[in-house]
Amino acid sequence: MRVTLENGKTIDLSKGHDISITLTNSENNPRAWYVNPPRFEPVMENGWVGEVAQGGAVNFRDIFFNPHGHGTHTECLGHITKEIYSVNERLKEFFFNAKVISITPEEVQNGEETDHIVQYEAVKAALGSTPVDAVVLRTLPNTEAKKHYNYSSTNPPYLDERIVEIFDELGVKHFLLDLPSVDRESDGGELAFHHKFWNVPENPNHERTITEMIFVDNHIEDGEYLLNLQVAPFDNDASPSRPVLYAFE
Repeated sequence: MRVTLENGKTIDLSKGHDISITLTNSENNPRAWYVNPPRFEPVMENGWVGEVAQGGAVNFRDIFFNPHGHGTHTECLGHITKEIYSVNERLKEFFFNAKVISITPEEVQNGEETDHIVQYEAVKAALGSTPVDAVVLRTLPNTEAKKHYNYSSTNPPYLDERIVEIFDELGVKHFLLDLPSVDRESDGGELAFHHKFWNVPENPNHERTITEMIFVDNHIEDGEYLLNLQVAPFDNDASPSRPVLYAFE
């Protein structure tokens, strides 16, 4: 099916690019924040077996996972507020004009550690001056290892908090990236980018979301897309999500 948008651009709905990472019952599932791998376990109660391979009538599994630590997820300001806010209630629209950009984080010495930071100037140059609803960041180098990596205690790349100023200028509401966080893994709980992005506590922005731990395959070119962003309907500050990009024909 092809759809023509109000701006005259056309997309083929059969050719979406899913940039989420599948949640798996495996040690190879990507993870962060020191969590153990996800677990998928058949329910076993009073002789009843929730697995066909073990003689049960149906497969009926409990799944144990952490939205923030086990793959692609979308979060709202409730991630850093005393008040409980649900991303399911905050995300009311699901299609957005988006721009995919690819940037190599810059090596910066931070005391005895070497950090890798996505810099303000690089994002500014990549986005230009055209307003956009959503930004999708692919960090370089871009390898399949991102689908399986355990980021815990590795000091992954993170972002210069001043990038939020660019987003403010361009009207960006939704930011998607292939890292476990916009902020440094160990920053003493400062979470500078998170706070600036959602303007917490000064003037909390309830519309914005951050989607972390995506994977943008190398065959997806930088440029403009239509983004469909869907979250599982969990009443939580973060939820597993499936962002899908559609190229304009």
